[in-house]
Amino acid sequence: MSRPSHSQIWTAIDQLAARFDMTTSALAKVAGLDPTSFNRSKRFSSDADARPRWPSTESLSKVLAATGVSFGEFAAMAEGGRTAGAKGVPLIGFAQAGDDGYFDDAGFPVGQGWDEIDFPGLAREGVYALEISGDSMAPVYREGDRIVVDPTGAEPRRGDRVVVRTTAGEVLAKEVARITGKAVELKSLNPDYPGRTLERKDVAWIARILWASQ
Repeated sequence: MSRPSHSQIWTAIDQLAARFDMTTSALAKVAGLDPTSFNRSKRFSSDADARPRWPSTESLSKVLAATGVSFGEFAAMAEGGRTAGAKGVPLIGFAQAGDDGYFDDAGFPVGQGWDEIDFPGLAREGVYALEISGDSMAPVYREGDRIVVDPTGAEPRRGDRVVVRTTAGEVLAKEVARITGKAVELKSLNPDYPGRTLERKDVAWIARILWASQ
């Protein structure tokens, strides 16, 4: 993998701000940085050569910590800038996700009936989006929010927010409390709803939530 270019890094910062409905100035402020840190005027030197300026590792770390976006996700956004045009992410309603025909045995989207939406930087093979309905996941996710789910990564760890589908066809969005060789313990996102403990044999698949359009 080659190193992302200057323009790709800055484009990824622009996309990150847009993802959270912010200007780059607001993004910098949320991260505790000077509001002008990501201004376009800061991306090149002011001398005659207009040499490229790169965001510092510290500033990127603060932004990722403030937004909850991993370095891997940010890198994927920068990588996404290499292809012309935006790829679509498959989308269905959360309630539909329990129906047959939308996922294969590994939790990847298949079949017909999916809509398609644009998520810059996250449109890679296997990633899909679910639209939340109801209040069972409030206040973390509310009706109309869209969550982007990645079934391609390593097994989620404690504290990760995940989508789980049981062998009975039930689909849950929870937080991982603990995973052992025999069971998956899940914490409810809504304090009014109980957590769940599932035996591993009853879990069809489990996938990490990358992002939510809140």
